[in-house]
Amino acid sequence: MLEVTIILLFAGLIVLTILYYPRLILLRRKRLKKRPFPVSWLAILEKNLSIYHFLSLEQQLRLKENIQIFLADKQFIGCQGLIIRLEMKLTIAGVACLLLFKEPSSYFSKVRTILLYPTAFVVSVTNNLGDYILEESRETRLGEAWLKDQVVLSWQQIQYDVQHWHDGHNVILHEFVHQLDFEDGQANGVPILGKNSSYLLWAEVMNQEYQNLCNNIRLGRQSAIDGYGSKNPAEFFAVVSETFFENPKELFSNHPELYQLLKNYYQLNPLLWKQF
Repeated sequence: MLEVTIILLFAGLIVLTILYYPRLILLRRKRLKKRPFPVSWLAILEKNLSIYHFLSLEQQLRLKENIQIFLADKQFIGCQGLIIRLEMKLTIAGVACLLLFKEPSSYFSKVRTILLYPTAFVVSVTNNLGDYILEESRETRLGEAWLKDQVVLSWQQIQYDVQHWHDGHNVILHEFVHQLDFEDGQANGVPILGKNSSYLLWAEVMNQEYQNLCNNIRLGRQSAIDGYGSKNPAEFFAVVSETFFENPKELFSNHPELYQLLKNYYQLNPLLWKQF
């Protein structure tokens, strides 16, 4: 009888945890948002996020709130002897949280750990050549997004990216856009949008623009969008997002429908940032 009672109590606790856990997370995040943003943190953010001063006061506040939650939720691990410093964490959080102005924000719910290498890192890759033939190779990478729970980044590349905001490439943006893509469990270039009509418009614009890029690459034509986006729809979503944040004028001039689609999704309009 005692064993049955213990089992029932244990089962009840599990049910209560499942029911109230989302509420507890929400309350915790509300508390984190109300914390004062340290002056020392702000100095680092202003130094390493060049567009910070061009955000509205409301957007700056929202960004700082998201950073507080991001840093509380994620674990940072240095690789190859790299010692994680506050500057590294704040820089990654600051850039990544530019992607979180839409509501409701997931705060990259699948990401638990951020692995940071001092420079580019080497990974083992298995390629399927067909007819049950597998080829093992080694590739050097600057960043990597895992479908399960990790993002891998190069600090050297991050430092370069924050100093060259207008070059159209940003490893933090790229890998965390992949994480937005992964939130529905698939890597297909389609994040969680909400309304069914949003998915129809997303598919129409993204598919057409993706095919246009593939054709431009095949014909050797210049494009405002980096050719790496022609690899697959998932990479296209990541690459055009980099262009949206770093070269908004060029994207708007050449791909106005695509720009508007991303503007609505990210709830930001980089064209209004004075530095552009």
